[in-house]
Amino acid sequence: MKVAIVINKELPLGLIANASAVLGISLGKLFPEVVGESIADDNGKLHLGITTKTIPILGATREQVKTMRDKLFDEAYSDVIVVDFSEIAQRCLDYGEYTQRLSSMKNSGIHYMGLCLCGPVKKVNSFTGNLGLLR
Repeated sequence: MKVAIVINKELPLGLIANASAVLGISLGKLFPEVVGESIADDNGKLHLGITTKTIPILGATREQVKTMRDKLFDEAYSDVIVVDFSEIAQRCLDYGEYTQRLSSMKNSGIHYMGLCLCGPVKKVNSFTGNLGLLR
C-alpha cells in the first residue's frame, strides 16, 4: 500500500499545516497499523509510535485538487481509500456543523484543501505522478 497526501499549494502555510494534520489523523484512525510501536530511548524515556510509512506531501492547485477528488469517486479507483478535507470542514467549529453543512452541499460546490490517498502503489503513483513535492 502507498500513502500520499495532496495539498492545495495556494493555501497559507498555517492552513497547509492544518490540512496535513487533519488528513494524517484521519488516516491513522482508518489504518492504525500505519503507526509503529512506541520506543524507549537509552534513558528509558518513552517515545510514542509514529508512522511506519513514508508519506509524500504533494502540491497541487485548488482546481487540480478538486479535479482529482472528483475523479477518485469513479469506480476505477474503488481500491483507493480517499480522505478529503474540504474548505467547508475547515470553516466549521464542530463536527455537528460540518455534518450538517456537508450533507446539504452538492458535490460540484465542494472544494478541497487536501486529500490523503491510500491504495495500490502503482495506482497511487500513477495518479499523483505529475505532482511535485510541496515546498
